[in-house]
Amino acid sequence: MEKKFDVLVVGGGHAGAEAAYAAARMGHSVGLVTHDSRSIGRMSCNPAIGGVGKGQLAREIDALGGLMGVAADASGIQFRLLNTSKGRAVQSPRAQCCRLSYEERVQEVLENSSEIEFIDAEASHLLFNESREVRGLGLSNGSQLHAPTVVLCTGTFLDGVLFTGLEQCSGGRVGEAASDALSLSLSKLGLPVGRLKTGTPPRLAADSVDYAVMEEQPGDPTPVPFSFLTDSIDREQISCWITRTNSRTHQIVRENLQFAPMYTGRIEGKGPRYCPSLEDKVVRFQDRGQHTVFLEPEGIDSNVLYANGISTSLPVEAQNEFVRSIPGLEKAKIVQPGYAVEYTFVAPRVLRPNLEVDQYPGLFLAGQICGTSGYEEAAAQGLMAGLNAGLKLQKREPFILGRHEAYIGVLIDDLVVSDPSEPYRMFTSRAEHRLLLRHDTADRRLTPMAQKLGVVSQNRYGRMESRLARLAEAKEWLQKTPVPETSSTPSSPKRLVDLLRRTDTGIDSIQETLKLPQELGLSDEEWRILEADILYEGYVKRQQEWVEGSREREKASIPDGFDFQAVRGLRNEAKECLSRFQPATLGAAGRLAGISPSDVALMEVALRRENYL
Repeated sequence: MEKKFDVLVVGGGHAGAEAAYAAARMGHSVGLVTHDSRSIGRMSCNPAIGGVGKGQLAREIDALGGLMGVAADASGIQFRLLNTSKGRAVQSPRAQCCRLSYEERVQEVLENSSEIEFIDAEASHLLFNESREVRGLGLSNGSQLHAPTVVLCTGTFLDGVLFTGLEQCSGGRVGEAASDALSLSLSKLGLPVGRLKTGTPPRLAADSVDYAVMEEQPGDPTPVPFSFLTDSIDREQISCWITRTNSRTHQIVRENLQFAPMYTGRIEGKGPRYCPSLEDKVVRFQDRGQHTVFLEPEGIDSNVLYANGISTSLPVEAQNEFVRSIPGLEKAKIVQPGYAVEYTFVAPRVLRPNLEVDQYPGLFLAGQICGTSGYEEAAAQGLMAGLNAGLKLQKREPFILGRHEAYIGVLIDDLVVSDPSEPYRMFTSRAEHRLLLRHDTADRRLTPMAQKLGVVSQNRYGRMESRLARLAEAKEWLQKTPVPETSSTPSSPKRLVDLLRRTDTGIDSIQETLKLPQELGLSDEEWRILEADILYEGYVKRQQEWVEGSREREKASIPDGFDFQAVRGLRNEAKECLSRFQPATLGAAGRLAGISPSDVALMEVALRRENYL
């Protein structure tokens, strides 16, 4: 088989699906290479999209025309807005999804694209010309595929090894082969690689669980969709269930640590700090008498529960024992044991901000191969890599988002100046400008950019404009409408808009005394968006002014090959750090661990002295 494409994407997970779809929307032919196209879009871990920080990423992906939001809305079986007791800036949507429906929706969208061809094969090595520019892929069957751009989205498949107790086997996830040849090929290219670990909990038979002793966790009565194309979610929602481990559970785990791969030294890679295995929880948090377990249905009609919170790689016998020590799970049947997977990743410091490998033009990386954890982080990178592969083919400027523009910008900016020792996960706390990055403003922030790139439909862009017009009209009504005299005092706000600037008053309070005009056409969620816009208006303005003031320094480019050792007055520690990571901008330099504001100031002086600024 000898075929030519504009873009080749390796891997059909969340990163690969978004990369392929993004490049196709730019009008390029895409070959999507995966072991089994029937597994494209598969949720390898928990059947959910979103969460704190992650929900913002999912909505930004949607605002840029991506797949994730549409697929989540189509397959969601429970929707919840998290952090509702906190400010709107850190509230995040989350959806429990039907595992099978989600991947079916992703595959349907990709199959309907005339630009995308599925290729069931194993990529074994990359092809380059004499200038080290990528030119395609070699397959394990001896065939070659040719393309001037390649996006690697290999997930946990690079030299992946699965562990359950003392048993181990090669694999990217249960039942699927690893990509050992491609992993070896990347090592031979001289790229810095390392090992990381992740894992999953046991899946349980839903009809073997006693819900009567558990806490029910229902969805929100009025779901907030992920996609800005979704008007409402009207289907039936189902509940998740909460139980907890206990001292007996922890004792069983301790008695079996001698069989845990992480504690016998057979796994060297570090796992995600914020999603530890049950073994880690028991060892690291010995003062905790219990840990929460969320039982998440894998579908409306599915008899499988995902036991979130008890990820493990203990032997199956030990898993059965500790599961049945948990209230409500005394008779639980394990339908798939938990396991750990250790895999190879490439240190993302070799990437440019457009996710292209600096040493090998045309080669892009996205997803867990870059050291991240999570569907949303992977999908965001895949989207950006796919867009930038297309832009490279069109000889256009790369599409790079700033930290003040999107959580996607925060994610990539953090990655390209890092050398992760553990999988990276997004949180709202990572974004210093999170007041500017609310999940419900993703469309107004990003859809105009996507429209300029030519990757969103006129329908999507028109819907955004219509919503902004409705919000503007409603705000004008609030500015004109006086506060009812019955609720006012001489020192009270005179207009409704002033009332909403107070933290003790919201749209619900106004509705108690005044009927909101239906002719404005705002949904309940849009009224809440407007409420947040007004409440945070002053804070947002100050943050925007701060961003504007620092933007020039943030964007100031550091030329390739700049000699940090020659910067006068720079500390040796700073010289070593900067020489190692080679940041592309002063802003990126300032976010490196160990680099102080004074170091950045010295670099700025040096760059100006050399007429680079």
